[in-house]
Amino acid sequence: MSAEKTGLTYADAGVDIDAGNALVDRIKPAAKRTDRPGVMGGLGGFGGLFDLKAAGYADPVLVAATDGVGTKLRIAIDTGRVDTIGIDLVAMCVNDLVCQGAEPLFFLDYFATGKLEVAQAARIIEGIAAGCEASGCALIGGETAEMPGMYHKGDFDLAGFAVGAMERGADLPRDVAAGDVLLGLVSSGVHSNGYSFVRKVVELSGLGWDAPCPWGPGTLGEALLTPTRLYVRQALATIRAGGVHGLAHITGGGITENPPRLLPEGLTCAIDLSAWDLPPVFRWLAETAGMSEPELLKTFNCGIGMMLAVAPGRADALADLLAGMGETVVRLGTIVPGAGGVAYSGRLL
Repeated sequence: MSAEKTGLTYADAGVDIDAGNALVDRIKPAAKRTDRPGVMGGLGGFGGLFDLKAAGYADPVLVAATDGVGTKLRIAIDTGRVDTIGIDLVAMCVNDLVCQGAEPLFFLDYFATGKLEVAQAARIIEGIAAGCEASGCALIGGETAEMPGMYHKGDFDLAGFAVGAMERGADLPRDVAAGDVLLGLVSSGVHSNGYSFVRKVVELSGLGWDAPCPWGPGTLGEALLTPTRLYVRQALATIRAGGVHGLAHITGGGITENPPRLLPEGLTCAIDLSAWDLPPVFRWLAETAGMSEPELLKTFNCGIGMMLAVAPGRADALADLLAGMGETVVRLGTIVPGAGGVAYSGRLL
């Protein structure tokens, strides 16, 4: 009697369904920590459920944002330091949402790799959960895609999707006017933009990721993986306190291109570059690459991660509120009549 033939299995093609199930079980406690009013059910369904009425909204408008972390992923992969890249992913989405005046409510992640390593994937997604928890946003689902032949060994990709809400008529920017004060909240470093340039500068320097950091403690790789700051709770507190007319998340395009996004026609952001000190990481990047100041300003956040346009009579009170929440607040300048864009005075470099 001949032995029964064994056909080709999905595992033979390089996809391990059991590993995917193990990952879901591993991350359930982290996702549970992100629960907030409005969450319905848990992980494992065909979709994530959220009840806007239970979240306290009467006449809500939904706001959605999606983003990734760019080639900062390359540093995380090459160094094996993947624990905080998920915080970056969340921050890049929810910091955008709050600029519309929305409260982030829930988050979905997409994690793709050639071969699923459960321990590594769990560290990444636990970082995503930490970012969600810190911003009051529930992690209610996601997708883990194991795709043999699509990624080199050890490589992975991440994308994030956040949904928020605001009451109808509360959208930002609104009422931005000449005389409004620009307040800046400091960044933690490069955040998650400009890393293709950063990697080119590091290559030019001849340093490896494990080299001592030229401007601070630890290694170069560790310093450049400092996670993007989350500004959600601080921004929402100022919005609820009153007097905020607009917010700008300083991402790709730097200080030159992001603040104008909150301006109506006929106004300009007048920013005094001498109002703050350029953080050492940006000075090192600029000096190593021979960057001009204009190029630096349109590439990086230069130490300011979030900008607020506020009513002049509320500027001091809002700055005090933010300082009380642990923020370092910089009075950057004002909104003035003009043809748009940013008008700089002073010098950073």
